[in-house]
Amino acid sequence: MAVRESTALPVSGEAAPLGETEGRRSLGAALYRAIPYVLLSVVSVLMLFPFIWMISTSLRPAGHQSDLSLIPQPYLAFENFARAWTYPHTLFNQYAINSLVIAIVSTVLAVALNALAGFAFAKYKFPGRTVLFYLVLATLMVPFQITMIPTYVTVAKLGLINNYWGVILPGTASAFGIFLVRQFMQSIPDELLDAARIDGSSEFGIFVRIIVPLSGTVLAVLGILTFLYRWNDYLLPLLVLNRQQMFTLPIGITNFIGEYQAEWSLVMAASLVSIVPTVGLFLFFQRFFVSGIAMTGMKG
Repeated sequence: MAVRESTALPVSGEAAPLGETEGRRSLGAALYRAIPYVLLSVVSVLMLFPFIWMISTSLRPAGHQSDLSLIPQPYLAFENFARAWTYPHTLFNQYAINSLVIAIVSTVLAVALNALAGFAFAKYKFPGRTVLFYLVLATLMVPFQITMIPTYVTVAKLGLINNYWGVILPGTASAFGIFLVRQFMQSIPDELLDAARIDGSSEFGIFVRIIVPLSGTVLAVLGILTFLYRWNDYLLPLLVLNRQQMFTLPIGITNFIGEYQAEWSLVMAASLVSIVPTVGLFLFFQRFFVSGIAMTGMKG
């Protein structure tokens, strides 16, 4: 008589260790994937906290500046923004116009000059090109505090003290701008330039009709960075401008800081108003900024 083989099913409890192991692995993988998000959230909070504190300080009522609470007490003083703009013995409307003129003219000149220099370094071969380019890059290691006195002496000898051009011209052609444009333009095929030369185009025509349209993203990035830097520049205008009618916004904001006390609520309120143009500019050109940074340096 044949003996039937036993095909008993495993006890349900025996599969539990395997399920627990898989659950622990999935939980560990989820925690591992969550670590970057947690770190980024912490860093974001740390980066945003000074800005949040600035907003909180700008809304503190007069006489409550020593209050360290994040929510101003006993009320939100929105009138601080009007008080800051109409503060006695200040010309904030004129300061804003001065900053706007300097930033716009500086940006236009910087984009034009750096684009031409970057084009020359990227597409022309001449003796000493590499050495000259490295010398230009070496100037990035020299802080402005070292060249501050020679810059002031040069501006003074040119008769540009208390003149917009005394603030605009120094630093218009920058090593960073030349490097940024040169790295991007190296990715443009040389065959396009050769074809234009065969068709009889001049070198300047090649630059205007081919190079500039193809380099729109990097030029937009350079323009944004230049505008932000010039709008927020404090030290150079402080050296060159000593008439109140010529002051820029960063210098004008210091009027709220006296010898014995400071109107910190008004300082923060004026600072918030002054960053509106830069934030708006960045948000408007954000897609150009991101794509330009991503594509710069792909070749060379």
